[in-house]
Amino acid sequence: MDDSAWAGRFPALWGLDFQPYANADLRFRLGVPDDALVTRLHLVAQVADGRVVVCRSAEGWRFLPGGRREAGESLTELAARELREEAGCALVGEIEVFAYQDVRSRNAEPHQEHFPHPRSAWAFATAQVEHVGPPTNPSDGEVVVEVRIEAVAEAAAWLRLHEAEPADVLLLADSLGLLSR
Repeated sequence: MDDSAWAGRFPALWGLDFQPYANADLRFRLGVPDDALVTRLHLVAQVADGRVVVCRSAEGWRFLPGGRREAGESLTELAARELREEAGCALVGEIEVFAYQDVRSRNAEPHQEHFPHPRSAWAFATAQVEHVGPPTNPSDGEVVVEVRIEAVAEAAAWLRLHEAEPADVLLLADSLGLLSR
């Protein structure tokens, strides 16, 4: 199935073309971006029985665990750090990047000094995880007040109560056959 067929099934992903909070133009793509362009990563994280991990912040945001890349950090290191900070999970094995937002910033300067500019990528990956405890909630990140481990359909419905994009990323990963049953 080509991108246009997927776009018809998941219009919230392919239809998002400007993100005001980032002041950036976006284009959703299937595939793996150039590693050097990735500034953000969000994970469809699965525990051994096939359920997925979703989070809620103190501000009410519902999301897939993930966040911004630190200077010198590999994507695997980024995934492991964000999973522990936001979901209380340990990464088991490797991540598999399957899609990304191709980002074109309208800002004069990069958001972080170590970020590429004006073009970057916000990646989405699958990961196998083990839930090991509460999120660490570092002082420089979101305060996560709820971590749920749900079946795919229930997790997507719960995410969709806040916004469609993370729910559709989850359902896209499932539709692509990237999740274990």
